Amino acid sequence: MSTARDLFIISMDQRSEPAVGQGDLSLALAGAELIDLIGAGAVTVDDDRIVPGGPAASEDRILGEAAALLTRQPPHERIEDWLWRRGRDLAAAYQDALEQDGELIRKRSGRLSLGSKHVEPVDTPARRGAASRWEEKEPVLTALASVVGMGDGEPSDSDEDPGLDDDAVTTVVAAVHDAVMELEAVRQRRTVENSAFANLWRGV
Repeated sequence: MSTARDLFIISMDQRSEPAVGQGDLSLALAGAELIDLIGAGAVTVDDDRIVPGGPAASEDRILGEAAALLTRQPPHERIEDWLWRRGRDLAAAYQDALEQDGELIRKRSGRLSLGSKHVEPVDTPARRGAASRWEEKEPVLTALASVVGMGDGEPSDSDEDPGLDDDAVTTVVAAVHDAVMELEAVRQRRTVENSAFANLWRGV
């Protein structure tokens, strides 16, 4: 399983309050894909740019789709731009992919709802693998989950942090954090604008 698939499954198993926003989750999933591509040697990070390398040898079709969307001609794409471009509706895409693979089933009421769909994870080896990474506080998964408000945000107890000791991975996680904060700022601005508009009509 990829980090993105594991992150999606964990987002369904965790009862975070408030619930994880689908926009936030989509940005984190795009970051998780990029980290997996870094790990596979398919890309490197040069400052804040994504530089494609060799082909990604992955059996994960949705990760393969991500690799196919990389900008291969210079100037290469900035990480922030990738997150927004690739992250558009990505949570819904992962839900569809996991449903097709039999990792999710639809319920009349579930832990995660995307629009009118209610789904929950099936007890499969993939779900248990994701849960194991989560329980072990695997650094990359924990960091990405923390960015979108899942878990306690505590780092791994291990002094040898194989994920976030990598500068490229650290750069991606930081970019996801910045993008999520930017999205929240947009939400707050819209809330203020909508409130001001409503007050105008009420004569307040």
